[in-house]
Amino acid sequence: MFRLGAVTLFVLGVVLLVPQTAPRSTSLLLLGGVLVVVGGALGWHQVRDGQVIDRYRRAVEDLGSDHAEVRLGGLHSLEEVAKDSARSRLLVDDTIGDFLRERSPWTAAEQSPAVVGSPAPDVETAVVMLTRRPGAAVDLSHVDLRGADLGKLELAGAVFRRANLAGARLLGTRLDDGVLDAADLRAADLRGACLRRASLRVACLEGADLRAADLTDADLRGADMRAVNLDKAVLTGARVNRGTLWPPDFTPARVSASLFSD
Repeated sequence: MFRLGAVTLFVLGVVLLVPQTAPRSTSLLLLGGVLVVVGGALGWHQVRDGQVIDRYRRAVEDLGSDHAEVRLGGLHSLEEVAKDSARSRLLVDDTIGDFLRERSPWTAAEQSPAVVGSPAPDVETAVVMLTRRPGAAVDLSHVDLRGADLGKLELAGAVFRRANLAGARLLGTRLDDGVLDAADLRAADLRGACLRRASLRVACLEGADLRAADLTDADLRGADMRAVNLDKAVLTGARVNRGTLWPPDFTPARVSASLFSD
């Protein structure tokens, strides 16, 4: 069951009490005095922030429910907390990421078919929520997202290290600067996806559809590209090596020899 620790509540309290603009040294000094502040200050700011902490606590409790509708409600409550309290946004993003790793974990050691249905509604909803705010920290490493519909989402810079995205629908999705090292992307639909400067080292893309995908400056060293449809895909500046596996009808000569590296 997903649970909220006392330490997390304390951290949220510190985040809310220390101004975002405070320099690091000031933040550390204020951190040392947080217990005194919490014990003695009862201004309206503290009352308001206390309400935010309470809403956050209740939302996380809902994430541990056995009922899908309650978990969905908890996710929406967390999103409202992030909207109302700018200083809590990073913590909310981390909480949603932790929820996904616990709710839908994936380990490379697991053996299963490439695609098994679709993720639970709360799992897919949580991923979408992380894409709604520009600059949100999206780390979905080791998350099972087989068959997920993530088409046209803004996931630039997202981390999917060792995640399972087999059969996922990523049509037109922005994944530029993303980290997908050792990710499972077998049979994924990546048509028109933007993967500029993305790292796909040792990723498995066997059978994926990369038609018209933009892989400019992407790192494909050690990637398994067998049976991949690369029609009209852009590979300008892509980094590959002898461990990169290509589809039978593709000749590595299409990628500049000068780009081969270890």
